[in-house]
Order: sequence, then structure tokens, then C-alpha cells
Amino acid sequence: MGAQTVEAVVARHKGAPVGLERIIVPDPGPGEARVRVRACGVCHTDLHYREGAINDDYPFLLGHEAAGTVESVGEGVTGLAPGDYVVLAWRAPCGTCRACRRGMAWYCFDSRNAAQPMTLEDGTPLAPALGIGAFTPLTLVAAGQCVPVDPAARPEAAGLIGCGVMAGFGAAVNTGRVTRGETVAVIGCGGVGNAAIAGAAIAGARKIIAVDVDERKLTWARHFGATDTVDARSADPVQAVRDLTDGFGADVIIEAVGRPETYRQAFDARDLAGRLVLVGVPDPTMTVELPLAEVFGRGGHLSSSWYGDCLPSRDFPILIDLYRRGRLDLDAFVTETVGISDVEEAFARMRRGDVLRSVVVL
Repeated sequence: MGAQTVEAVVARHKGAPVGLERIIVPDPGPGEARVRVRACGVCHTDLHYREGAINDDYPFLLGHEAAGTVESVGEGVTGLAPGDYVVLAWRAPCGTCRACRRGMAWYCFDSRNAAQPMTLEDGTPLAPALGIGAFTPLTLVAAGQCVPVDPAARPEAAGLIGCGVMAGFGAAVNTGRVTRGETVAVIGCGGVGNAAIAGAAIAGARKIIAVDVDERKLTWARHFGATDTVDARSADPVQAVRDLTDGFGADVIIEAVGRPETYRQAFDARDLAGRLVLVGVPDPTMTVELPLAEVFGRGGHLSSSWYGDCLPSRDFPILIDLYRRGRLDLDAFVTETVGISDVEEAFARMRRGDVLRSVVVL
């Protein structure tokens, strides 16, 4: 087919508004796949790239939370064919590193990405967000990043599994290991937090407490399965969680904000031997101070959740099946659909908390 030229959303400079630029997407090489993107969610991570909070490898090709159709595959690719409907994963375990050999592939130290760069028309290499770059009609990825799913799932919803929904759902189910009858509190009820609420509900938690400072997000949380809500503007969240759990604290606390203040609240709101899962992404400059005696005395687990500790090839089809059976309402995460030229405005709405997800439809 040859290299193709398409329009894409590119961040050229730190903090500058993104723009549409012509880029060149090469034919897939060995182990690669070229994908026709059908929909891509606007995620906070894309904004972090634009702001220089990830690294400074500008220019960035933004977009990573995507679903589409495989257009072509490179030499040596098996288990994937043109026409397959896929969700793109930003981690593709290698299968051979020390983490993969231990059976902990979600910690893979050699996750696969496309070897060839996509470029601007002048040949400048682009750094694709999370190794994907999907605010464009066509992208190049490692074949292992393509996870085939049921084509009956609408792409606007299916693509969200590729990042935010999987991160939150997995934080509850995979990392937090929520089980039937447990109590759960989720601090921060954006897209990731509400996915954690949905995961906890599906896992059988008997009480799910949503904590936020935005009443709109607490309303969304009730839809996804929260049994109780706490407006942290008017109530102490630690005391509120304790009051709602017979004075004990929650069995599992999921911190989906990524700030020292909310992490300390999560630490203090745990029951004895409770589990705390950090899935909110902190700024690299942030630190937290905890009383070591309480870390020792309370026991339990303090952990972080990378991508929901998921195996995309296992977990993406499971979540799509839950969606198709009406148990996981992915459609409710889609606040609006927008065009490829509307990403900068979508960033502004995301910052104001007006949306769970804006989704670019291509």
C-alpha cells in the first residue's frame, strides 16, 4: 500500500495549544500493524503530554484510548489480520522479560511498540502518546498492542477500555481484589474513579462510597454503583467513610486523584489491614509523609495500580463482554463526541470537570 499521509493532532511545544498537522504513516514492518482509528477518547494523559509533564520529546502525536480496524500487518504477525476490530493497548507484554517469566506480565519491562516512527511531512519523527498516537485516522503500532474484541461494541465506548476504564476497573478488581461483601471507598470520581466504582459493584462490594468535591461527579458515581456519596467540600472524608462503615473504615480504598492530601485521607480511612490502591497519577514533584508506626500497626497493603494491573489480551474482551451483557455501562462514560479539530476545546472541558470523557470520532 505504501506510506500514507493523514491529518493528526500534534503538540509541538510545551503548554502550547495543539494543532492539526499532516503526518506520514509508514507501511507496517515486521511485528507491526497499521490501524484505521474509529474513535479515541480524550484522556488526561494526553493533556499531560501537551503540558510536558511526561517528558519533553516534542513533537507529540496525541491520542491513545482508541478502537479501530486493522488495515494491514507486517511480516511475521500471527493471530491478527486485516479487518479485525481491535482496542489498542499501551502495554504489550513481551513474554520473555523477568516480570513476564514470573507470571506478572502487567509489569513487563520490555513492552512492545512500533519500531518505525511516524513523522511530520518534513521527516521530523513524532513521539506517539503512550506508544500509540491515535488522534488521527491511521496509526502504526506493534501488533501486540492490538486486542481483538467483539465488533458489535460501538467504538466510542470500546476505545475507553484502552486506558481510563481499564485503569479504574482493574484498580478495584485486579489490584484491590475487591470481593463479595467488602466495603470500598473511591476518592476522586472522574472517569478512572467511576470505572473503579463500576468494578467494585460488579465484584460484589456491599457498600461503595464515592468521595469528590464536585456534585456532578457524585451523581455520575451513583449511576455506576456507588451506594453512598461524600461531598468533601462540606464533610471530612475520613470521618464520613468511618461513619458509613460502622466506625471501622473501608476494606479497600482506591485513590484516583494522585495528590498527597487525598492519599493521606485514603490511608487514614482504611480499616485495620485494609488495602489502599493508588491509581491517580501524581506529579513527579509530589511527596507524601506517613507516620511509620501506623504503616506498621495498621497492616494491610499499600499499592499502586499500573494500567489496572491488566493483561489486555485477557481483560479487554472480558470488559467488552460485560458491556454487551449490560453489566458495564461504557456508554455512560461518553459525555460527548467531537471531531478531530476539537481536541483543544475538549481539554478545556476536561479541566473544568464538565465531562467524564469526550471522544473523538474519526
